[in-house]
Order: sequence, then C-alpha cells, then structure tokens
Amino acid sequence: MSRGSVLTIGGNRGIGIGLVRRYLADGWTVHATTRNVDAARPLEALEGPLFVHRFDVREDTEELIEAVGSLDVLIHNAGVGRGTPRDVMMAVNADAPVRIVQSFLDANALNSGGKIAIMTSQMGARRGRNDSLGDYGDSKAALNDEFRNRAAAWAEGGAVAVVVHPGWVRTDMGGDSAPLSVEESADGIVALLDDLTPEQHGRFWTWDGREHDW
Repeated sequence: MSRGSVLTIGGNRGIGIGLVRRYLADGWTVHATTRNVDAARPLEALEGPLFVHRFDVREDTEELIEAVGSLDVLIHNAGVGRGTPRDVMMAVNADAPVRIVQSFLDANALNSGGKIAIMTSQMGARRGRNDSLGDYGDSKAALNDEFRNRAAAWAEGGAVAVVVHPGWVRTDMGGDSAPLSVEESADGIVALLDDLTPEQHGRFWTWDGREHDW
C-alpha cells in the first residue's frame, strides 16, 4: 500500500533523482518531471510506482496538475546554475517555484496537511550577503523573499511549506569536490519532510534539519 503521493519537479538528475529513488524505496507513489524526453532515460530505469511527466517550469501547469492528481508532498527541485542568462535564471529559479506551488494550491491539488519543499540555497540568504555571489545568489534571494511573502497565505490554505538548502552536493551543478553525496542530501531532505510540523512552516531549513538564517 502506498504511503502517499509525491511530486518532484526536476526529478531526472542530481538531487531530484536521488529524492525519487528514496521515495520509491520508502513505498510512495512518485511523480517526477523532466524538461525533455531524452533527459527522462535515468528515470525510466527505475522500478516502482513512478510516473514521469515532461514539463518545463516556464510553462503553464494545468496539464501537469491534471495528470498528477492529489498530492501529499510537493518538492520543487528544478533550477539552473551559473552561466545561465540572468533573465532565464530569474524566471526558473525565482519566479517558477512560487508560481507553480501557488497553482497547485489554487487547484486544491495538495491534500490536507500536505507538505511543500522548495529547494533554495544558502547563497540566497540576505544576512551577511556577499554581492560576489552574482546572478545565482540573486535568484535564490529573490525566491526566498517571495516565499516569505506567500507563507502566511499558504498556511491558511492548509499547507506546511518550507525552503530547503540541500547542501553542497556532488552533482553536475555542485561539482566533484562537493562534500555531500546525492544520497546523503536526499535522505536528509526526506527525513526533514517526514518530521515537518505546522510550527516549522514558513522557515528556511538545511538538508540536515538545522534552521538557516534568512
């Protein structure tokens, strides 16, 4: 029997596919998105109740919401890294996560008490901010700011939502010298969400359950 239904937006590589693997292993029904068909091949090799959806975060969400149905957990992991044009980075990293989460809530697609995690970065923290972090840091700071603006309304809608720094992880974006494996980061994020309470809503957490300064 499934423990519930989870959607990972940006689930075909890196931390995203790590989350997909972990939730499948834990007995969940898993939905994952990928931006194009070719990028879906790593997901197609996995076993279990997994449904893969082609979706670009800059697109309308109506078809995705209809295909996924009701959810217990929504994780927005998709993002772009340094070297991406600033306008694209802001659209993908800052604007899309909030817009997509809002559309799922507006459609009542999240079950009562459902949990939402948006992947951010410690580079988006405003306190002690280093201007040299560039467009990537700017995009994550803008994401964090808008999340804080929406948090109260999202709580009134019954969601428990947080932003999460997944750590410096050995992925294409994080590089080979990063200290964390994908599995360590994914395990920590899943544990954080499993134990998430309404009192933790609207806050900034790290993959290993520590609260982060804004």
